[in-house]
Amino acid sequence: MLPILPRRLLLGGALAMPFIRMASAQQTFEFVAGSLGGGWYTMGAGVAALAKDEADLQIRVVPGGGLANPTRINNGQSQMGWGIDAFTAAAVRGEEPYRAKHDKIRTLGTGYSPTEHNFLRAADKPLEDMRAILTQRGLRIGTPQRSSTDEMTLQRIMKFIGTSPEKIRAEGGTYLNGSYNDIAAAFADGQVDYMYCALAKPAAILTEIGQGRRTARLVAFPDDIRKHLINAYAYNQGILPAATYPALQTADLPVTTMDSVIVVHESVPEEVAYKLTKVLIAAKGARLTQIHASMAAYDPAVAWKYEGAPLHAGAAKAYREAGVMPG
Repeated sequence: MLPILPRRLLLGGALAMPFIRMASAQQTFEFVAGSLGGGWYTMGAGVAALAKDEADLQIRVVPGGGLANPTRINNGQSQMGWGIDAFTAAAVRGEEPYRAKHDKIRTLGTGYSPTEHNFLRAADKPLEDMRAILTQRGLRIGTPQRSSTDEMTLQRIMKFIGTSPEKIRAEGGTYLNGSYNDIAAAFADGQVDYMYCALAKPAAILTEIGQGRRTARLVAFPDDIRKHLINAYAYNQGILPAATYPALQTADLPVTTMDSVIVVHESVPEEVAYKLTKVLIAAKGARLTQIHASMAAYDPAVAWKYEGAPLHAGAAKAYREAGVMPG
């Protein structure tokens, strides 16, 4: 026979149950990454696994995009995720393409994955110059979703040279938006002849296209376009070495680049931000490189210096403890 408990204890237990469930749920943090099939999603999953193994932090990775991620995190829909250096800074300032200042986002630093913008053409198409390609009638091009920094960057390039998605479609062309897998499949099947994407090297999708049945070539970024993106939007520029994608290039290619930032909501507990940053610092080198080759670039001595958004107090504690940030 069960004992009879006082009514106030029964009520207390009933009221405590939802609190216990809530506390348990709060231990899982949502990390918004990139599209399925992209490097960001792979890297997000790798970071989540490291955090679980080394600090017992529960992180659930969900798809996202560099353009939308800062807003999603600022609004509290996700607690952390990937951001792009230039776009995260624009979000904090409330500058185009954002409409309001994102004052609730903090970072764990930058330099986690330098990312190249890639413009791919079918090898049997005669035009090789980016400007000539994008302004031709009947252009058929694929690019990621509208929430991505890839697509926003392509639109910025097109605006600079006097074209747009609407003009492409009005002239009988195709401007296809989709996941990385979607646009790669469309390119392989001949639905589009060109593809624009921003992926850290070596990108699995580009490697697969290079091994596919449709011969393709990467297109260099003209100097004036690179300079415009730097001056107007704070992008960077770099060189894609010839050996990166041997089937897609025969020489070093000048490209536009950007870098990855880990963005977190200000409400993420200091201890959580500290533990996650400490795990990343300890994993510098071989362990991060195992997640994705581009993560070999992460340098804690430089990562904390990013000025585009405030550094989370927990991350600052970890960098100071590691001896790479002044007290």
